Amino acid sequence: MRPVPEALLQFRWIDRQGDLDDLIGVLAAEPRYALDTEFHRERTYFPKLALVQVAWRTSQGQQLALIDPLAVDVTPFAKLFASDALCVIHAAQQDLDVLTHAVGSVPAKMFDTQLAAGFVGYGTPSLVSLLQGEIGISPPKGDRLTDWLRRPLSDSQRQYAAVDVEYLLEVHERLVAQLAEVGRLVWAEDACEELRTRPTSGSVPDDAWMRLKDARSLRPSARAVAQSVAAWRERRAMRTDVPVRQVLPDLAILGISQRAPSTLKELSQARGVDDRHARGGIADEILEAVRVAKGSPPPTPPPSADDLDRNMRPAVTLVSAWVGQLARDERIDPALLATRADIVAFLRGDDSARLGTGWRNELVGDGLRRLVGGEAGLTFDPEGRLRLHAVSD
Repeated sequence: MRPVPEALLQFRWIDRQGDLDDLIGVLAAEPRYALDTEFHRERTYFPKLALVQVAWRTSQGQQLALIDPLAVDVTPFAKLFASDALCVIHAAQQDLDVLTHAVGSVPAKMFDTQLAAGFVGYGTPSLVSLLQGEIGISPPKGDRLTDWLRRPLSDSQRQYAAVDVEYLLEVHERLVAQLAEVGRLVWAEDACEELRTRPTSGSVPDDAWMRLKDARSLRPSARAVAQSVAAWRERRAMRTDVPVRQVLPDLAILGISQRAPSTLKELSQARGVDDRHARGGIADEILEAVRVAKGSPPPTPPPSADDLDRNMRPAVTLVSAWVGQLARDERIDPALLATRADIVAFLRGDDSARLGTGWRNELVGDGLRRLVGGEAGLTFDPEGRLRLHAVSD
């Protein structure tokens, strides 16, 4: 294992709008570019973009640029994202949330190196472990508590940020070669597209109640209140740009949903509600959300294993064990292949079950259909591994 070369990485610091506009034009004409972001969201609802790092190649070699979103308008990135240039990124989920808010769009073509690595034997690797595994580079550890919104950034902060994109294009090339060799490049591309088009977090306030612990156990009328109050909380958090739990704790929503208060006194007596929630404008808004809920039909709880036919419930654990074994045999990240929720959705017959389409259907779905239909069974081989086998008539 070799460390990152001691020579400092060379990069352009972009803090003028004209320079960013020129850079966007250059990147949009490239076949691909690497991208990463730094951001904070501890004290806000929406993530605060603090830095954008990009890398690309020219005839003169690798080029790097760090863009300061505190000094320039980053919405011109939308032009780059709409181009045919492939965005190479690592662990893109949070970056996509950040870019959706800051730019208004995400790349039309994206390759997530963390996702792709899951098809060639890695298990949700960090960038550090992927660089170590693929090119033998051991990058320096950064300070997880660093303040990326502070200006000026230190030289060490800038170098750390530049390393995050310096080697991504090389990693992309290596992963593509491995994926093509084992016939899984299309699988990886499909998984990246699935992630790219996934709704951003918090985008549907009316669904916020489903993130509450124990929400499924509420009686129907209480679920209606929980949905209404949680949606109000989400919208207020968006409007004021503060974390949702600073608006109203989860415990308070559950307490309000069970009591369904109609007066300030009743609201103040709900579990989890403190003085600041039981007076003034916030109290009035909460009571209005409760009033609206009382005239609304209760929402349908999210599906769970409990919705399965009683005779099928034990199958979830057995199928999960088989899928885990299959993932190990095929050198695929188990979390990428199928979650417990994926298995339940398939056994329940959901039309949207991920195991019923695409590469997951090819690897798991067909066998699972034969298993459920009695055409196949599961046995242990001499090494103690679960195997799917045809059932004789």
